[in-house]
Amino acid sequence: MNHAHHYRVDVEWTGNQGSGTSGYRAYRRDHDIRIAGKPALAGSSDPSFHGDASRHNPEDMLLAALSSCHMLSYLHMATVAGVVVTAYVDTAEGTMQTEGDAGRFTEVVLRPVVTISAASDPAKAEVAHETAHHACFIANSVSFPVRCEPRIVVESP
Repeated sequence: MNHAHHYRVDVEWTGNQGSGTSGYRAYRRDHDIRIAGKPALAGSSDPSFHGDASRHNPEDMLLAALSSCHMLSYLHMATVAGVVVTAYVDTAEGTMQTEGDAGRFTEVVLRPVVTISAASDPAKAEVAHETAHHACFIANSVSFPVRCEPRIVVESP
């Protein structure tokens, strides 16, 4: 059965320094991202595009969305497979190519290090990554490859 899920986010530009967008360097890229009932996120563009490095940028948030979606899908699939996960850390990297004023991500690589209990099956833990990848809502929504290079660590008994 299909179900539609709706999301809402409010984004407000806060970078007007008095003259609006009268020139390319006349404004800041700062903005606030608000989602009802959650803390606001301070956003900007990447410093390469004249943004504030202390604020979240869309490219980082896309990478974070892919990484956290895979993790949440993986934790579910591991549970279903009877694998007890005790720790999960991902160091995700993305590549964005720009040409003129346009750009696009060309690839994201997830590198989760997953620690499982000594009683868990490492082969099942590995397979759960593949299942999780196909279940990840965000990975299913992007037009570039998302690769997963997991490492499974088994706790000492």
